[in-house]
Amino acid sequence: MNTAANTLPSDVDVRRRDWKTILLIGVAHAASHFFQLVLPLLNVSLANAFGLDFARVGALVATFYVVSGIGQASSGFVVDRIGARPVLWFGLTCFVLSGLLIGSANGYAMLMAAAVVGGIGNSVFHPADYSIINHRITASRLGHAFSAHGLTGNLGWALTPVFMTTIILLADWRVAAYSAAGLVAAVLLLTVLGRDLLGGPTGLETDAQGEAKAVKPAAKPQEGVLATLATLLSKPALWGAFLFFACTSVALSSVQNYTIPLLDQLYGLSEVLASSALSGYMVASAVGMAAGGFLVSATPRTERTVMVALMLAGLTLVVLALGLVPAALAAPVVGLAGFCSGVAAPSRDMLIRRVTPKGSTGSVYGLVYSGMDVGSALGPLAFGLLLDAGLRQGPWVGAGVAFAVAALLAQWIAVQARRADPVMAGGVAARS
Repeated sequence: MNTAANTLPSDVDVRRRDWKTILLIGVAHAASHFFQLVLPLLNVSLANAFGLDFARVGALVATFYVVSGIGQASSGFVVDRIGARPVLWFGLTCFVLSGLLIGSANGYAMLMAAAVVGGIGNSVFHPADYSIINHRITASRLGHAFSAHGLTGNLGWALTPVFMTTIILLADWRVAAYSAAGLVAAVLLLTVLGRDLLGGPTGLETDAQGEAKAVKPAAKPQEGVLATLATLLSKPALWGAFLFFACTSVALSSVQNYTIPLLDQLYGLSEVLASSALSGYMVASAVGMAAGGFLVSATPRTERTVMVALMLAGLTLVVLALGLVPAALAAPVVGLAGFCSGVAAPSRDMLIRRVTPKGSTGSVYGLVYSGMDVGSALGPLAFGLLLDAGLRQGPWVGAGVAFAVAALLAQWIAVQARRADPVMAGGVAARS
């Protein structure tokens, strides 16, 4: 006769299910980062095909991120109310539709529609992904889950240039856009096939042992979304988290948009070597995220890891900006900056988890991660103005400052978390 104990999954089964879920969410996250670079990599092709100036082409990317930022702040509330799984599917479907619109575009209006649809799709991933991770992964493996999540995102970024450029060279930009849509469609199919790993039916989540449980609502039903939003926005730690992500995104936008020309202007590196250095930054960041996942388990004071890692990343970029690095070492030093910034990522996500009220995972991650879109929209504009003013070192110096501010904000967020939950703070102090 079977007993309840016999029906419970073993530790091996739970571990296997955890890693399957981590892998599936990682693939979905990679798809989101992959699609973020589709429009930027088609800039030249779209400008030539439709006679667009680069201001109008740049407006497409800006629209993508503005829509994503607005949508990300609100999509978290949808996740908390209907579940993460359907929201994730909706986001992937939007990417497929956006790719099809780009490939079949007959003018600027269709391209702008594609940017809007793509931005809507991009907005759902962090609220949905982190909700699934926090609800589905065993607490002892959360650090590794956050690490893998960030790592796969960087790999998605690294894939896009190779994927799009190769297809453009072999065929044309329309085929590249259709191919991007097809790749995301394959990921969508994969998540549908693995739907049991992503949570239970609407209104239910499942724990690490696979047992269904009701999700505690973020607010009383009568309070509604606006009241929930007001409650969350009254928490200083969440505002700090929003600014934290805005600062780190400003720094990343500097690296992504200006590393290649700066390595050329300051160190005389060829475009090929400079492009390789940028790819090296992304790969090194992914390696750093993997290492950071182990640090989460090693120290409960995650803010210390974040602060030290981001300070080192910022200092490295400033040293590069000042020309204090031999030209032969410039590319490796860029990679070092990427590694340091990557180390901070898993601890950063655990820090945000500490200030997240129960039942509000999607809402909180949606709100704070919208800071990323704000930074992605403002950073290139600010650094472009610095370059126009003749300040060649401006983007890297600005990135260093942004990383330093983010590091201080991480410490401040941790202080607010301890004030809000002195019991947990005491436990952390005892373990450190």
